[in-house]
Amino acid sequence: MSRVIPARAAPLPPATRLQLMWLASPALPVGGFSYSEGLEAAVDAGLVSNEAQAAQWFTDQIRLSLARSDLAVVAKAIAAWVRGDLARVQELNEWVTLTRETSELCLQSEQMGRSLCEWLRNRSGDLHALTQDPRLAQCAAMPPAPNWSVAFALAVAQCLPAGSASQDAVALQALVREALLSFAFGWAENMAQAAIKAVPLGQSAGQRILQAVVDVIPEAIDHALALPDSQRQAFTPMLAILSSQHEHQYSRLFRS
Repeated sequence: MSRVIPARAAPLPPATRLQLMWLASPALPVGGFSYSEGLEAAVDAGLVSNEAQAAQWFTDQIRLSLARSDLAVVAKAIAAWVRGDLARVQELNEWVTLTRETSELCLQSEQMGRSLCEWLRNRSGDLHALTQDPRLAQCAAMPPAPNWSVAFALAVAQCLPAGSASQDAVALQALVREALLSFAFGWAENMAQAAIKAVPLGQSAGQRILQAVVDVIPEAIDHALALPDSQRQAFTPMLAILSSQHEHQYSRLFRS
C-alpha cells in the first residue's frame, strides 16, 4: 500500500514575509507600546517584581489568554477575509468585543483596530488604489469598532495576490501560521518593553524575557489552530481584576 504524502505549501513570497514582519514591528503606528495589559497593575500589587516573575507572567498569559482567544480569532478571521465571508468576520469581531473583560482592554482592542485600518488606508501614496478593496471599508465600519485581531487579519489577507491563497488550502494554512507568528511576536515584544519600563528591568533582562515567551509561541499557535469555536474563550479572572484596578490606579505609565 502506497503512503500518501501530505502536500506542502511553497514558501511564502518574500514580499508577503516582509509584510508580516512589518505587522509585527513595534514601530507600527497603532499604539501597542502604550499598553501593558494588566502588567503595570501586577507590578503595583507586588505580583511581578523581577525578571523571572515577568517571564512567567507573560508565558502564562500567552498560554491561558492569547492561545485560547485572540490567536484563534486571527486564524479564523484571515480565512474569512480571504474568502469574502463578511458575516463570519462580523461574528468574530462581535465575539471579541463581548469578551473583553474590562473597559480598558476593550478600548485597547478597538483603538488598535481603528489605527490599523487607518494605517492600511494610508500606507501607500496611491490612496485611490487602496480604497478599491471593499474589505477595508467593511472592516472600518464594524460596530462599535474593528477589533485589533480582526483588523490584523485583514492586513494579512491584503498581503496576498488576488485569488492566490483562496484557491489553495495548503497555501492558506501556511500563511495563517506565519501570520500568527507575526501577531504573537509583536505582542511579546511590546510586553517585554512594558516590563523593562514598569518593573523596571534592563535591556538584557528584557531580551531574556522575550526569549522565554518566544519558546512557548509555537505551542500556543498549535493550540489556537486546533481550537473549535465552541472551545474559544477569554476567561482570565486575575487579569480582569488587575485590569479593573489599573483603570483607577493613581499613577501609571500605560493605558492598560
